[in-house]
Amino acid sequence: MKRVLLINTNTEKMPYPVPPVGVCILASYIKHKYDVKIFDAMFDNQENFIKELTEYKPDYIGVSIRNIDNLEYDNSKYYIDAIYNDFIIPIKKTSSVPLIVGGSAYSIYPEFFLEKFEADYGVVGEGENPLLALLDTLGNNGDTSQIPGVLSKKSKFIINNNYFNLENLPSADIDLNLDFSQYTERGAYSIQTKRGCGHKCIYCTYPVIEGAAFRPRSPKSVADEIEDAHKRLGNVIFEFVDSTFNDPKGHAEEICREIAKRKINVRLRTMGINPVNATRELFDLMMEAGFAQIDCTPDSASPTMIKNMKKNFTLEELERAARLIKEYNMPTMWFFIFGGPGESEKTINESFEFIDKWIGQEDMAHLTIGIRIFPKTDLHKIAIEEGYLSEEDNIITPAFYISKKLGEKKIFEIIKEKAKVRPNCIPASESKPPREMMEAAMNIRKKMNLQEPMFRTLLRLRYQMFEKQKYGIALNVPK
Repeated sequence: MKRVLLINTNTEKMPYPVPPVGVCILASYIKHKYDVKIFDAMFDNQENFIKELTEYKPDYIGVSIRNIDNLEYDNSKYYIDAIYNDFIIPIKKTSSVPLIVGGSAYSIYPEFFLEKFEADYGVVGEGENPLLALLDTLGNNGDTSQIPGVLSKKSKFIINNNYFNLENLPSADIDLNLDFSQYTERGAYSIQTKRGCGHKCIYCTYPVIEGAAFRPRSPKSVADEIEDAHKRLGNVIFEFVDSTFNDPKGHAEEICREIAKRKINVRLRTMGINPVNATRELFDLMMEAGFAQIDCTPDSASPTMIKNMKKNFTLEELERAARLIKEYNMPTMWFFIFGGPGESEKTINESFEFIDKWIGQEDMAHLTIGIRIFPKTDLHKIAIEEGYLSEEDNIITPAFYISKKLGEKKIFEIIKEKAKVRPNCIPASESKPPREMMEAAMNIRKKMNLQEPMFRTLLRLRYQMFEKQKYGIALNVPK
């Protein structure tokens, strides 16, 4: 059996370490035909990586690139040079076997990475069928040029429009494919319930990478994976990592019903609650299933900006969702982006009016300034039309859109002043707590046996810090 080494190059641990669900699914999918190992760089070091390369002696090496940068305009962190130096150079020095590159970041800039990393092959988009076909073809000395979704230095690229049937998607089995123990304290077990996205947000790459329609996974297979992992791991948090959780309508409800019916007794969280499909029925089922936290990502609460960013909801629908979140006391992290096309002081004020009215002090509003521009998005077209970029700019190094109505300096001043009097509003540049604060939060959680989301514990400390700055003493913080 030939050996395949899959490498997770993501080492970003803030705000919390994310296990490589995509790499783990690939490992589960091909391990019936290949001996597969995952090197997880999140918690490992360079010395062990070199050791793995030399001792395991893989026949094929797959490198996954999750992120290009951290998407922050005022605190930008670019990952690609480190990936090249820490992984690609050692691979080239140690091995001559075929090098295959893939992952979400790779799929946005496939030609660039194939050339920069001097890779033999690249897998664009979802990788299960293309990777397996590539490995089988290489093993038989066959012609790889006709495999959809595979890019090489020697052949033209064939777009893979034959999307994977998610009924055949194996469980990620994250804990069986890598050492999950180091993720349990701050991270979560990642679960996909669907791929693709049918929405038209101007900046989003989900349709580019996974397709422009929702492809749901069966509620039974989702619940099976959660139940099996829960039996092995016990009290860990499971996080749904889809583009949006409650789309298409009814799918999230069926998943919650299936989990609740089995009485699995798990803690769940999810990103991407869509206001349009946020209903009382959904929240009843989420509470019954075991949800302990959600993320709501409206990006703006200004009617003008909601329209300009091509969101699929109205302010009224967003307010209805916020009302339900408050009513059910669901711990929620809210995400807002400022500076998009047409942003003005008026539209910024409208978002903060919403924050003041609907977001409680125990919940966090994450504030980002500037929108990262990616190719094949509407924002990319807008940026070219308005002269931010030229068509020749490859925008591998981070490029951001900030509304010319206000300009960079004015927007930063406004957001800084707004956040100064709102402790639960966290600018992106302040969203990564210092080590001392994280240690204090962990101590509080242990001492008080807190099961609340980590962001609420950090908010306790933040309120205390604000009160101390204001009065010179530490006063009460949210209970």
